[in-house]
Amino acid sequence: VQLQACGGGLVQAGGSLRLSCAASGSIFKIMRMAWYRQAPGKQRELVAMFTSGTNANFIKYGDSVRGRFTISRDNAKNTIHLQMNSLKPEDTAVYYCNLIPNTGGQYWGQGTQVTVSS
Repeated sequence: VQLQACGGGLVQAGGSLRLSCAASGSIFKIMRMAWYRQAPGKQRELVAMFTSGTNANFIKYGDSVRGRFTISRDNAKNTIHLQMNSLKPEDTAVYYCNLIPNTGGQYWGQGTQVTVSS
């Protein structure tokens, strides 16, 4: 399984960016896809999570991004997107895509840098 993330970059505070992560390879069923981030000197933290349930999907956001970020999933393309609005300098970090398949284990993308200038 490979995860290819894109969409990072440099933006001014208050601006927007959209990250995308495409999964490819031998994937029977995706249970969960998520975005995490890690800023220099800090632990990796959850940004947003999209979990596929039997009858419904579940979305969870980290406290610091709730109301500003939106995660969405394109099932047909095994892709998730992260729309980031009202960006703040504290959102600066490397953003990582994460996937958990129904077969167990987890996979990480290579990371994409997001830098928000004040």
